Amino acid sequence: MITSVIIAVAVSLLAIVLAIFLYQKFGKSKLTTASLEASRIIEEANREADNSRKAAEIAAKEHWYGEKLKFEKETASKRKEIEKAERRLSEKERVLDRHEHLIVDKEKELMTMQHDLQNKERIIHAKSERFDQMIREQNEALQKIANLSKEEAKSMLMKNLAAEARHEAASMVNQIKEEAKAKADESAREIILQVIQRCATSHTADTTISVVPIPSDEMKGRIIGREGRNIRSFENLTGVEVVIDDTPEMISLSCFDPIRREIARISMEKLITDGRIHPSRIEDVVDNARKEIEAIIKNTGEEVVLELGIIGVSPDLIKYLGKMKYRTSYGQNLLQHSKEVAYLSALLAQELGLDQVVAKRAGLLHDLGKVADGTFEGSHAHVGADIANKFGEGEIIVNSIAAHHEEIRPISPYAAIVEIADSISGSRPGARRETIEAYIKRLNTLEELASSFDGVERVFAIQAGREIRVMVHPEKISDLQAEGLAHDIARRIEEETQYPGQIKVTVIREKRVVETAK
Repeated sequence: MITSVIIAVAVSLLAIVLAIFLYQKFGKSKLTTASLEASRIIEEANREADNSRKAAEIAAKEHWYGEKLKFEKETASKRKEIEKAERRLSEKERVLDRHEHLIVDKEKELMTMQHDLQNKERIIHAKSERFDQMIREQNEALQKIANLSKEEAKSMLMKNLAAEARHEAASMVNQIKEEAKAKADESAREIILQVIQRCATSHTADTTISVVPIPSDEMKGRIIGREGRNIRSFENLTGVEVVIDDTPEMISLSCFDPIRREIARISMEKLITDGRIHPSRIEDVVDNARKEIEAIIKNTGEEVVLELGIIGVSPDLIKYLGKMKYRTSYGQNLLQHSKEVAYLSALLAQELGLDQVVAKRAGLLHDLGKVADGTFEGSHAHVGADIANKFGEGEIIVNSIAAHHEEIRPISPYAAIVEIADSISGSRPGARRETIEAYIKRLNTLEELASSFDGVERVFAIQAGREIRVMVHPEKISDLQAEGLAHDIARRIEEETQYPGQIKVTVIREKRVVETAK
């Protein structure tokens, strides 16, 4: 504002000087015009000065208002912080008051307890003095009665008291042992019952026969083929016996190996649906069914580890788990049994405060040896441990598998957990059947024995073990050698196995020549 005023005054002076100068120079005639122009200039200067002053006032008011709002916001924020601090302080004061009241109450309780203890000490001291007096009186009476000195009576009394104390201590120790044992047995029973109640899986006992429906009895003749070539080719490729009898609209497939039987069932169903049944077509269908079963085995293993939430399992071990779907253990489905043992092991580990994941993994893999091929030797526990070790399982898992039948010393509690879970799963009434397991073991022994001879390609035990069909390599075994091989296998069976009835050994030598016309 001061600057505007100064500018206005300077302009006015300049106008006056200019007017005088013009008046003197141009005369009075032009003075009036100059005066008017000067007046106009002065008025414009005054208007600009007023506008500048008003703009400055408005800017100053806006700045003042902004500063006021900023100050009010800062004041409100500080006020809120102060209120929060006051609330925290008030809360701390209340907490301190409560603590102070608690301390006062505790001090009162301690003073009361101290007073009680002092009273009890006085009572005990008084009783002790009275007891000492009674002992002195009794000792004097004993000396008079027994005619013993004080030292002799004391020695005799100490011996009697020591013997009585030892007897009471021994009785107390035995009582404590019995109580502890009873409590331990009761706790163990409770844990096992809780685990059994929390885990319930179905048991299925697979048979050795699969039934395949056919559209009509005319299909039986097509399955047999001219001079039996179709059925003979099918049995040689699958190792499964095809039973065709008078039962209407169905045939039976008999084999102790469930994987072979499943391959044969799928193959037979495809051949019946397709309608083209001849040796070359049978071979193609059986190969495709075998690949399909391999895919099912892989998918089954992956589904099991996914269902149980076990990670990091080798793909080779997953295939072994998938094979369990088609195996039985004493009539109990091996995959269901292994899953149940896994669940039971995890529940037992939970009850005992151990790692459930490790226990579940060991329980799932404990029967790997039962689906191993003939390349491994030993009991199924040792074979399963070798397989698990081969495919990267840890020492605790391997030991739990090997020790679950007490064949080696366990190195962790997980081995005992797996053993207990295995016993729980297999000890239910009707869960297992010993006869089917012994039967399958005998057939496996027959096949392994015949496979040990040189030149043997495949061996199939059929007719419930009453016949063994041995396929040989035609380039390694001649017709004359085939006769000798059949004789040697029969003699070996007689010497190394026990079986009811007779076993027929059939050696099949087939040479196939294939040429393609272009």
